Amino acid sequence: MSLPPLHSFKVFECVARLGNISAAADELHVTSGAVSQQLKALQASLGVELLVKQGRQLVLTDSGRVLQKHVASAIREIGGAVSVLRNATVRPDEVKPLTLSIPGAYGLSWLATRLFTFMDENRHIKLNVISEVSYGLVDWRRADVAVTYGTPPGAGFWWRLLHGIRMTPVCSPQLLRGDRAIRQLSDLAHHRLLHEDDGAQWRRWLTEARCHEREYSSVHFDDFGMVLQGAIDGFGVALSDELVSARDLDDGRLVQPFTLSVPALHNYYCVCNDSSRGRPEVDEFIEWLGSST
Repeated sequence: MSLPPLHSFKVFECVARLGNISAAADELHVTSGAVSQQLKALQASLGVELLVKQGRQLVLTDSGRVLQKHVASAIREIGGAVSVLRNATVRPDEVKPLTLSIPGAYGLSWLATRLFTFMDENRHIKLNVISEVSYGLVDWRRADVAVTYGTPPGAGFWWRLLHGIRMTPVCSPQLLRGDRAIRQLSDLAHHRLLHEDDGAQWRRWLTEARCHEREYSSVHFDDFGMVLQGAIDGFGVALSDELVSARDLDDGRLVQPFTLSVPALHNYYCVCNDSSRGRPEVDEFIEWLGSST
C-alpha cells in the first residue's frame, strides 16, 4: 500500500498538537486553506476521520489518537537522528549560546525535563536558562527566546502557540473516598475550588458542566504551584491541563474526577524578537520545542 505524502503527516501532527487550523498554518508558514486541504486529502487517503470539531477546537478521534502517537514519535526519532549526526561533527568553535527565559513556576515542570533532552541532542547549542514570573518582565537584553503563559505579545515580537491547553478538574485521590466523596458534579459543592485567577476559569468550566447556579467555596492563590499543591494535599479541587499535571497524574498524586475539559483562558507561547528569527540556533530551538510539546 502506498503512503500518503509525508508532508501531510507533519501537517496532521501540527493540527493535532495545536487543535486549531489557523495556529497550525501560522506555525507551518502556509495558508489555513492549504492546511485544510492536506487534512482532507490525508483522511480521504486513509479512509478514516482523524479530527472532529468541538466548539472552536479540533479534537482527535480514536483513530486520530493512534496515528498522532506514532507520527509524533516518528518526528522525534528523525529529529534525534539528525541531532546525533550533527553532534558527531560539531567543533568547539561552532557551539552557539542560546538564552531561554521561562516562568519560575510549578507549571513549567513539563518543560524543564524536556530541556535536558534538548541539551543532549543539540551539543552545538549551549543553552542557558533564566526565569521571570511574567512575560512583561522578560529581560530581552539577555533572553533570545522566552516561554510565556498568558496571551500573545504585541508588535515587534514573533510568537508561536505551543499547545492549546484544555482545563479539567484535578484533586487528591482521597477526595474520591469518604462521606463527601466526589462522584457526581453536585459533590463539588462540598469542596473548595482552588484557583490562581479571579475565578473566571472555574466559572467557564462550571457553565459548560451546567452547574454554575450553585454556590461554591473557593480559595485564591497568586501562584499556580500553590494551587496544585493544595489539590495534591487534599484541600480542594483545582483546574489543570493534562500536560502540566502529567507527572502528578501518572504517579497518582492527582486524579481527574470528571472528563469534561474546556479551553483555557490563557496558553503557553514561545516568543522571540522579530530580529532574532532567522538565527539558526533560535529557529532550531523553536522547531524542536514545537515538536516536543
